[in-house]
Amino acid sequence: MLRTVNRVLLGLVGLVLVAVGGAVLAVGLGVSPPSWWIHDGPHDVLLSTAERTKWRDESWWWPTVIAVLAVLVLLALWWLTAVLRRRRLGEVLVDTGDGAGALLRGRALQSVLTADAGALEGVAHAHVHLTGRRDAPTTRVRLRLEPHVDPGTALRELADQALAHARDSAALKSLPADVRLRAAKHKATRVS
Repeated sequence: MLRTVNRVLLGLVGLVLVAVGGAVLAVGLGVSPPSWWIHDGPHDVLLSTAERTKWRDESWWWPTVIAVLAVLVLLALWWLTAVLRRRRLGEVLVDTGDGAGALLRGRALQSVLTADAGALEGVAHAHVHLTGRRDAPTTRVRLRLEPHVDPGTALRELADQALAHARDSAALKSLPADVRLRAAKHKATRVS
């Protein structure tokens, strides 16, 4: 969902900037603007002194400006932290026992874990996302289960088989997982 929000937000900001910048450039090059446009000609300023100071004496003006700017700053900070936090783990540090260690690609471990989780009985689709630090990775697992599968059994098999296999293969002390289960959609069966 964050990918969709990023694309929509960046697309809207880009369209607004291109439209406003192109319109100001066109007016600056001599194109006559429509009557409702805020910029009248190449020597006109976007906001006159009267327009800038029009609401200054109103009691509601400055609290509203500050509140709107504070909300925009908070939304921008939330978006920035969400983008930075959702990065995939590039490498996993494997303890080889000789003190040197080895690096395992995060995508390799992620794809093996996805294949193992998808091969479990009753799992229609599996998706694994590896996050965390390279010496302490964590996983986010999404499983779509067939309608007849018990969620508790599927979760136990995931922990005992796929996650245990990945943890043992990478010689990790622990491999915490956030698992989300969904039921696969199915058509109703007719009973006769």
